[in-house]
Amino acid sequence: MAGTTHTVTNQAPPLAQYDVFTADRALTEAVERHLDPSLLDEGLSELSALGRTSGSAQVQEWGVQANENPPRLRTHDRYGHRIDEVDFHPAWHRLLGKGVSAGLTNAWARPGGHVRRAAGFVVWSQVEAGNGCPLSMTHAAVPALRADPALAAEWEPRLTSVVYDRALRPAHEKPGVLSGMGMTEKQGGSDVRANTTSARPLAEDGTYELTGHKWFCSAPMSDAFLVLAQAPGGLTCFLVPRVLEDGSRNVFLIQRLKDKLGNRSNASSEVEFAGTWARRVGDEGRGVRTIIGMVAATRLDCVLGSAGLMRQAVAQAVHHCAYREAFGGKLIDKPLMRNVLADLALESEAATTLALRLAAAYDDGSERERALLRIAVPAAKYWVTKRCAPLAVEAAECLGGNGYVEESGMPRLVRESPLNSVWEGAGNVQALDVLRALSRDPQVLDAYLGEVGRARGADHRLDGAIKDLLTELADLEGAEGRARRLVERLALVLQGSLLVRYAPPQVADAFCAARLGGDGGAAFGTLPHTLDLATVVERARPQV
Repeated sequence: MAGTTHTVTNQAPPLAQYDVFTADRALTEAVERHLDPSLLDEGLSELSALGRTSGSAQVQEWGVQANENPPRLRTHDRYGHRIDEVDFHPAWHRLLGKGVSAGLTNAWARPGGHVRRAAGFVVWSQVEAGNGCPLSMTHAAVPALRADPALAAEWEPRLTSVVYDRALRPAHEKPGVLSGMGMTEKQGGSDVRANTTSARPLAEDGTYELTGHKWFCSAPMSDAFLVLAQAPGGLTCFLVPRVLEDGSRNVFLIQRLKDKLGNRSNASSEVEFAGTWARRVGDEGRGVRTIIGMVAATRLDCVLGSAGLMRQAVAQAVHHCAYREAFGGKLIDKPLMRNVLADLALESEAATTLALRLAAAYDDGSERERALLRIAVPAAKYWVTKRCAPLAVEAAECLGGNGYVEESGMPRLVRESPLNSVWEGAGNVQALDVLRALSRDPQVLDAYLGEVGRARGADHRLDGAIKDLLTELADLEGAEGRARRLVERLALVLQGSLLVRYAPPQVADAFCAARLGGDGGAAFGTLPHTLDLATVVERARPQV
């Protein structure tokens, strides 16, 4: 029996048994805005179902279990045969199965598929971010495979399936498959043209034998992998099946699993190819061009994943402060804490609004929207993912010492928060890609200015920021040294324009004041005190 000194008071109840989707007003409004009215009822219904699943105590416990019991590599079986298998806790398979069945690998073929999947990815990332890696890789493999129509016809139905089958057997025998990716090598990093893995043509047209080492291979338990290797005609993209059609294992030697800061439920690996069978995707020498569609899709998923992490961190912080009392009242009502929460909420809503706008551009598919994506995806990937880590740390601090304890879930969010900034090209790579897009295609800047120009005249601080940005863009001579500054402004102006058009006036006003008007400090919680911050915080509060 607990003693009287152990009576628990002044603690917030767990944020559980709620609909993660409908509790997020910025996300629901974005879906309502971008999804065709004929699809809206169905889309909202499926997302609410996923939201209730995500908010359930049972599924949240699966997320805990998957991270407390990370994957283990088994290179050999008990008899000494090389098997190169990765064992996962059952919770991992449950989570991955839920993600696949929710359509998070199926955006390309269904109407409004990208908006629906993007919103689902934001929701599901709040349960457990690690399983988002294979979901993202599988989703993103589709545009790369479309460089070879015959290959796409064979593999796309498997990749977009809503059936999760964990067994290692030939892909043609499975109702659904997962894809991984292996581009990075230890000597090259982001400089994939420095890859040394070789591809020797075999007798059958389009087939090759690979030899080499991949320093990072994502999701090594997958059924197939898109990799880059040097063919006689130059750097080329290949599809490497895990199991060959006759049922034998392809040569896929997992050397070790990476011991990572976060993303611990997911396996990342080093692999060796030594006579590994592969099929060419696209033409020889055009590997980067072939795989760039996959890279762009995974970069958007980095934005979506960060937006999900940010939303969960803000939801936890606001929820805690709505119940916790200190110094004679609820924390949420204290002016200084309200300022911190409002600032965090602004960052989260801006990330979500931008991410869903980019997903809508994928669904639109017009030439102008494709041009916008070429600049907006790397700019968003640069900025949103970089804002995730400081937001997660500040949100954890809102819980005080409780936020530093594993049981709160906040340390997992903090560990996960830097990941999306590093993956799929770190900050400098994104900034350089923006410069490259600006220099090569005038349509890119036209599409961007057309988008932000839709909000012109609605807020003088936004108008001033657009004017200053045009001045910066007028002279790109020697721009590499200031590329980060430029890309940050591109992202902030785009976020500001979207919030001015779509968010409540209190949110847009606060964002433009602090992010574009210079009336905010370097740390969170430095918004002008004259703003209506209570409304901003209440909008971010999850209704349980």
